[in-house]
Amino acid sequence: MKTVDLIQGTPEWHQHRSAHFNASDAPAMLSVSKYKTRAQLLKEYATGIVEEINAATQRRFDDGHRFEALARPLAEKIIGDDLSPVTGTNGKYSASFDGITFDESVIFEHKTLNNSLRGIMISEDLDIQYRVQMEHQLMVSGAEKCLFMATKWNDSELDDIAHVWYAPDAKLRASIVAGWDQFQIDLANYQHVEAAPEVIAAPVQDLPALSIQVNGSISLISNLQKFGARLNAFVSGINKEPSDDQGFADAESAIKTLQNAQDALESAEANALAQTADIDDMRKTVKLYADTARTTRLMLEKIIKARKESIRIEIMQNAKAEFSNHYQSLELEIKPITLMVNMPDFATAIKGARTIASLRERAATALRNGKIEADQLAADIRMKLTWCKEASAGFGFLFSDLQVVITSNGLEAFQAIVTRRIDDHKAAEAAKLEAQRVAMQAEADRKAKAEADALIAEERAKMETEARAVAAAEQQRIDAEAVAKRVAEQTEEKVIRDAKAVAVEELRRIEQCKEQERPGRKIIPVITIVRPIRPTRLQLIEAIVTHFNVSDETAAMWLIDEFNESEIDAA
Repeated sequence: MKTVDLIQGTPEWHQHRSAHFNASDAPAMLSVSKYKTRAQLLKEYATGIVEEINAATQRRFDDGHRFEALARPLAEKIIGDDLSPVTGTNGKYSASFDGITFDESVIFEHKTLNNSLRGIMISEDLDIQYRVQMEHQLMVSGAEKCLFMATKWNDSELDDIAHVWYAPDAKLRASIVAGWDQFQIDLANYQHVEAAPEVIAAPVQDLPALSIQVNGSISLISNLQKFGARLNAFVSGINKEPSDDQGFADAESAIKTLQNAQDALESAEANALAQTADIDDMRKTVKLYADTARTTRLMLEKIIKARKESIRIEIMQNAKAEFSNHYQSLELEIKPITLMVNMPDFATAIKGARTIASLRERAATALRNGKIEADQLAADIRMKLTWCKEASAGFGFLFSDLQVVITSNGLEAFQAIVTRRIDDHKAAEAAKLEAQRVAMQAEADRKAKAEADALIAEERAKMETEARAVAAAEQQRIDAEAVAKRVAEQTEEKVIRDAKAVAVEELRRIEQCKEQERPGRKIIPVITIVRPIRPTRLQLIEAIVTHFNVSDETAAMWLIDEFNESEIDAA
């Protein structure tokens, strides 16, 4: 709050007030003041013309200031701190404080005690106009609370006192802000209309006094024709389509005159009939004029009733149309949200109004209050939408129910819902990505394991193949050695057989030679057969390998094949 160094009541202070929206004017601005209407306040701000204060009112103000000064020390004892009367501003808002603490945490508001303030126990007991003023003061000062005190003094002696603590009311403060915003709009569009004076029916010249007398049995003395002429002239001059309070007042006065004329005619007729038994012309004429007065009166009563009803409907329709236009303009600002606000109850608002001016005033008040309510709701939605667009950028698909969420929750609850949905979505997406990552990792691990298993299987198969090859080679080696052994053994046996055969043959030859050495025979020398040295199986294989340049296995296989063929041949 910015403190303004001004003395209350000075010209400078009044000039300052005219440039700001003041706490003491807030009740009138919201149409809850018992002392000033909103229209009067609007006129004062627009024209700068303030009604002069009469002597009685000034004395009441002086007493209020004196009581305030006397009560301030009492308030300081209750608060436990000193109070200073100051004027402060907060932007376009201003307030003159009866007292405020140095740290601006507590303010003091004083009123002269009256019957409505006696015995107050809680702040809710206070009339709305007092609560509006204090709420405006708290808004300007930023104070935590206000001590409301009402006192009455007898000179400097305390006569009676009542006090209560008032705490800030966020809803009421929002209404005050919205109300001043609408007031500022109305102020910018203000067009002065001279206030209509109290409606008084225009003077109506009374019809001439009707006189009908009977002189004897056939003599009739009357001014009936003159009366009839004046009556017809009066009827023709009646405004049968009144449109304002003056017209309606004139029409209602005419109704009374016509009723009087009808009564006078009927009375004159009765008087004449009392004087004579049969005056047919007089009766017909009287009946004609009486019917004229009665018919016109009844017609005028119906016209006035219908016209009043028409004007009531017109006022209501105009107010509804203006509210609808205002409502639609607000909805354009908060798309795609629909503004959930009801049409003001204009019928109830104008109920009981007796004049056109009061009809219009009540309808205007209901319209203004409806606009203020709609403005507050729209402002709240605009604030939420602005925040939501920034906070939920890229996440709009999460708020298909934005209409319900934004209109059913306060700002903090709305922000919490938006934030929670976004956080939950992010968490769900993160979990989804993590699940995908885990699945991909698992698939990769599965593939890697499969590849490893395949490699291991391939390596194992390769090793098994190599092992089988080694085993086969070893078996071939063993078989080759066995074959070589058998071949060697067979070869040795064959050599032995051959040697034996040679030896036998040699012995046979030796025997032949012995017989030939008998006298006369030539001696043949004996040939000694030397048995060859038998090579081993390995030597045989090495010999084949060296001679034919083949592997050991091939040499062994050849020996085996040779051995098998030999056995077949032997068989």
